[in-house]
Amino acid sequence: MGKKLLYIIRHGETDQNKMNIVQGSGVDSCLNANGQAQAQAFYEHYKDTPFQKVYVSALQRTHQSVKPFLDAGLPHEQLPGLNEISWGIYEGIPHSKEFFNQYQQRVEDWREGRLHLPIDGGESPQDLNERQKPAVEHILSKQEEETILVCTHGRALKALLCLLLDIPLTQMDTFEHQNLGLYLFEFADGKFNLLKRNDHEHLNRVGYVNDMT
Repeated sequence: MGKKLLYIIRHGETDQNKMNIVQGSGVDSCLNANGQAQAQAFYEHYKDTPFQKVYVSALQRTHQSVKPFLDAGLPHEQLPGLNEISWGIYEGIPHSKEFFNQYQQRVEDWREGRLHLPIDGGESPQDLNERQKPAVEHILSKQEEETILVCTHGRALKALLCLLLDIPLTQMDTFEHQNLGLYLFEFADGKFNLLKRNDHEHLNRVGYVNDMT
């Protein structure tokens, strides 16, 4: 299997991000004006990168985050395995004390290795990683695609980074992210090497937020 460069970004800002409404995989929100500006800023910075394919989740906020590339004619493929984690019964409602308390408890559970435990009605990190694996395998199988762009979501990104770097999911919260932040990987000799971590140079003129979804 040959070398690949994977540019992996989180989607741009949504109104739900700004209003602290839980999104997850069950809320198909749109980018707001700031998110669209972030998407354009990323495009302007990377439009001359020789991407051969874009991979997005099944949620429209990832499609909208790479829309300038799609409008320029770059082919894309939707992979539901890239969807955000399900936050279960809390999706679509503002952050509450109840959600915050359960979220904090689950994060502590996950750090201590209880990765099978979900938020009520949602997915666990183990569930998330298991559906991400076929998506990664599919991307790697396309040997002709040497430079690709992948757009996913906040918690999904944290889990995906652990998968690519072959480190325990208990460490996923060591990875930071923000809307339209970038992680850059080289894949060579069967191994992923991290080249850029949470890079946001392209957003110097655009605001962003740091959220869980």
